[in-house]
Amino acid sequence: MVWPHSFTDLRKAAHTRLPRFLFDYVDGGSFAEVALARNSAAVCAVTLRQKVLNDVSQSDLSTTLFGQTLAMPLMLAPVGMGGILARRGEIQAIRAAHANGVPMVLSTVTLCSAREIAAATGLPFWFQLYMAKDRGFVVDLLAQIRELGCRHLFMTVDLPVPGPRWRDQRSGLSGPPGALGQWRRWSQILTHPRWAWDVGVRGKPHTLGNLVPIMNGKVKLNDFLRWSGQNFDPSVTWKDLEFIRSHWEGTLVLKGIMDPDDARKVADIGADGLVVSNHGGRQLDGTVGTAEALPAIVDAVGERLTVLIDGGIRNGLDVLRMLALGAKGVMIGRPWAFALAAGGEDAVSRMLAQFAHELRAGLALTGCARAADAGRHLLAGRSAVQR
Repeated sequence: MVWPHSFTDLRKAAHTRLPRFLFDYVDGGSFAEVALARNSAAVCAVTLRQKVLNDVSQSDLSTTLFGQTLAMPLMLAPVGMGGILARRGEIQAIRAAHANGVPMVLSTVTLCSAREIAAATGLPFWFQLYMAKDRGFVVDLLAQIRELGCRHLFMTVDLPVPGPRWRDQRSGLSGPPGALGQWRRWSQILTHPRWAWDVGVRGKPHTLGNLVPIMNGKVKLNDFLRWSGQNFDPSVTWKDLEFIRSHWEGTLVLKGIMDPDDARKVADIGADGLVVSNHGGRQLDGTVGTAEALPAIVDAVGERLTVLIDGGIRNGLDVLRMLALGAKGVMIGRPWAFALAAGGEDAVSRMLAQFAHELRAGLALTGCARAADAGRHLLAGRSAVQR
């Protein structure tokens, strides 16, 4: 077997291993998936200056984000239900992240609870929060992750309602309801016996651990879809962030910012950072690619906030492209999710090592030895003119 190296390799391996409804859940976007395609296209459109005869022998990929030193300006983005892609998957993924010197941002809707992950690994984590209508649940969850040692909170703000995901409806994950949807999922599971045994049987319990207290222990996939539709709060406004601040003393980062005016509001409320993100193309299908939105947001608040980005970043060279546009770090979701499905902890670790190798090569070929020195001077062609 040839070990997967590129994102395309990992995606193919995950497609082979996963039941269709799980593969499509990770791979797909909302509506016709236009924003999903734009994310990748916008990243690839960023052109860099090739520079030669510079001393790049002392390569340094490290950076500091929110007071923490990272081996490279990269982190694993929160992926809901990621733990079902491999046996107790979030535990495997966070071990791989730690081994490669980068953080993992746990989703509110992980398969493994934050408490289970902390007990199993003893490793620090960052955390992503959805604002639920039940504010008591939110307060209890914040207290729990703080007790477990988490100090960096990423609050997702681009999901007042779930974006319609046609692929999930077709695959049976979110429709049709009842027995027909269950039959579709089971028919897909039975044609993937390796996943069915390793994850379906040996990977139990299949509950979304952090939601168990609010759902009386009944937290299966259908329960999550029902809960998300009923409990994501469309009434949340900027004023509600005062509630979060009153219950959270650590780093606060808002994830899901695509507009410079919104970015200025993030700075005005006293947050520490933001993530330029359209939810991986899974919400508003009419947005521009995140790489297109990034420069204007950096210009608006880059001196006041730590600006991060996700969406369409598939390799280490893409990381460099985002640093050249002004991001201080990037988050990757689908790459680690597909690596986890393809080969568990080892595959995620190899994927991260590959990202580091590619970032180091990209820096050297642009005449830059340190990731911290990357900036807009590395842009060429239209990428430079438009900035």
